[in-house]
Amino acid sequence: MGLKILITGGAGYLGTILCEELLKLPEVEKIIILDNLLYKQEGLFSLLYNKKLEFICEDVTNFNLLEKIILNVDVIFPLAALVGGPACNQNKEMAKKINQNQLEFITNNCAYNTKIIYPNTNSLYGQTDGLQHITEKSPVSPISVYGWTKYEGEKSVLKYGGIVLRLATVFGTSYRFRKDLLVNDFVLRALTDKFIVLFEPHFKRNYIHVRDVSLAFIHMMRNYGKYKGEVFNLGLSSANLSKLELCEIIKKHIPDFVIKIDEFSKDPDKRNYIVSNKKMEKTGWLPRHSLDDGIQELIKAYPVLINSGLTTYTNL
Repeated sequence: MGLKILITGGAGYLGTILCEELLKLPEVEKIIILDNLLYKQEGLFSLLYNKKLEFICEDVTNFNLLEKIILNVDVIFPLAALVGGPACNQNKEMAKKINQNQLEFITNNCAYNTKIIYPNTNSLYGQTDGLQHITEKSPVSPISVYGWTKYEGEKSVLKYGGIVLRLATVFGTSYRFRKDLLVNDFVLRALTDKFIVLFEPHFKRNYIHVRDVSLAFIHMMRNYGKYKGEVFNLGLSSANLSKLELCEIIKKHIPDFVIKIDEFSKDPDKRNYIVSNKKMEKTGWLPRHSLDDGIQELIKAYPVLINSGLTTYTNL
């Protein structure tokens, strides 16, 4: 018998790519996607031909249904989340129910040998006083409802003995695209506005391609026994970049991109750190997609979305 897998929130930005990659694996027998299609996304449409894939259009907080599913799967990727500070601030109760209570319910009710691999955000390291060097042992200090609820979800997974991947800022195309992620957003501005105004341009953060995230999930699924109960930062070690450095790389691909600096305004996102991904790399996983690869991919893809009006490709 092959693996039976549940992906909550599987119709989302990461979930659709993870689903596509999992469907390629011979050891996978069945994938269940549980998603309420909050953003009216259509990303799963082209994958539903595959007989391995089952889609259930329902809210992940329908715990009666969720319990029936989690008792009959071997692997759970709990991706369903209310993502980002603004979205969570708009509905704090929903953020807690999805980002925190979902994980508490899954870890308290699934079979004892179920593999759980959970994506968190490295933004939970919080606001820094100057540039910091971050490892998995660095203290966490979330500064938003989003960060705190995701951290509570992480604690439930680690208490259970699952694996947590703390993701860098994700970029790249997906069946359910998001234009509001930093690299995706900056490339769009370069293509359409032709200029950008940066606040606190020296602030650094780390980046990772959405397909590399999916491949990292699969890597951990296949090596679960070695790493269960552990936390890993997941990002491109070559892409610990300031916002200005990111824009300068984009400008190499789009030469007429004008970069302006606002010396007075403040960025509400106070992340400013260099993230170490050495622990993850020591497991044998390495990224396949560079930042330049992602920028070129976005430049090629954006004309399709611009023609459609770009109205639905965000969580806001």
